[in-house]
Amino acid sequence: MNPSSFDAAKQAFFDGVAHLEAGRWAEAEAALRQSLAHVPGRPSTLQNLALALLRQDRPAEALAALAPVLAAEPGAADAWANQAEALLALERDEEAAAALARLLALAPERDGALLQRGLALTRLQRHDESLACYEQLCARQPGHAAAWLRRGQALQALERHDEALPCFERATAADPTLAEAWSHRGAMLKDLLQLDEAAHCFRQALAHGADPALNGYLLASVTGEAPPAQSPEPYVRFLFDGYADRFDEHLVQVLHYDAPRRLVDGLAAQGFERFDAALDLGCGTGLCGALLRQRCGRLDGVDLAPQMLAQARRRGVYDQLAEAEIAEHLRSTEARYQLVLAADVFIYVGDLAAVFDGVRRVLLPGGVFTFSAERADDAHDYRLLPSSRYAHSRRYLQALAGQAGFTVCGIDEQPLREDQRRPVPGLYVTLLRR
Repeated sequence: MNPSSFDAAKQAFFDGVAHLEAGRWAEAEAALRQSLAHVPGRPSTLQNLALALLRQDRPAEALAALAPVLAAEPGAADAWANQAEALLALERDEEAAAALARLLALAPERDGALLQRGLALTRLQRHDESLACYEQLCARQPGHAAAWLRRGQALQALERHDEALPCFERATAADPTLAEAWSHRGAMLKDLLQLDEAAHCFRQALAHGADPALNGYLLASVTGEAPPAQSPEPYVRFLFDGYADRFDEHLVQVLHYDAPRRLVDGLAAQGFERFDAALDLGCGTGLCGALLRQRCGRLDGVDLAPQMLAQARRRGVYDQLAEAEIAEHLRSTEARYQLVLAADVFIYVGDLAAVFDGVRRVLLPGGVFTFSAERADDAHDYRLLPSSRYAHSRRYLQALAGQAGFTVCGIDEQPLREDQRRPVPGLYVTLLRR
């Protein structure tokens, strides 16, 4: 090697490291590439180049730089750490978990890698393995608030709820500013109907920067304060996407959910047997669609949650499926229908005025609008319950129907499903577009 080339490479390398230490990522990249131009393939230079690329949000290029490093020096712990960071950024969680396992085998003291591996395994739904990572980290660092938070979430995913709540309590004790831990703690207390304690947690979450829409909504559900007009869209999407694979089994077999059958049978009982075109609002996995298919010439569905729509698509009963918020879809679609049906959808919408107006827009004259709702007493238009679901009064639904130009054909009071083995009171409503 030419001594002058080596000296130039060495100087450019030191310049690159200095730029890295100062946070000048582009300058670091330029200097390290200059060093490699003089001495190609040097592992330490490539490793630092990968770090510069990572800090510029270029993980795919960082992986390319790291490949020869790990081939030449498979025991380089820092290279495995950078590899894992790049893979996590690219959402290649399976490979990231494997890279972090290699890193921990080389450097078991790296607690950050333990937390990262737990997070990757969580996203892979490998909750037993992720829990082991968090438990190890909590044992090493009893004051590690994030580890207690993630441990609690893993226990929740494994349905070990009694063990999860103390973890969230440990997290908030270790770091009272950890908003996410307050939010999770509040949600668990809400489910236990410890409403005052839950309200305190949601207020703490809001005070420390948690999502105001979600935590304000949850706070309203436990205090009875003025609720928002509807559930936050990201909350509904996350709730049902996480539930999609087991939705049908849990709802029908565990909660004895019967709203789709009651609605469809109710149509026939009132003399509505056949429809040229029908729209299933909040179609979910297609429980209603399966019952409606033989009664409709065309059957469309709309839902907010993509994983629920994927399940509905597999059922093969819909002619068209749309991923959208229902009121927005009703405002924008060009399609027209003889039937619009919504089973257990309005538990996530409080103010139904926009939905009723949208349904009237898409219904042909004489068309039918049938839906279920949780029942509230007539002292309220609608209420947000501690279950985080909305309930509507018969009085409100009748008034809204009149305002939107519908004739009430029937309102039947029957249970919707069970909650903690108790029937949930419901209203089954059938309206006719005048």
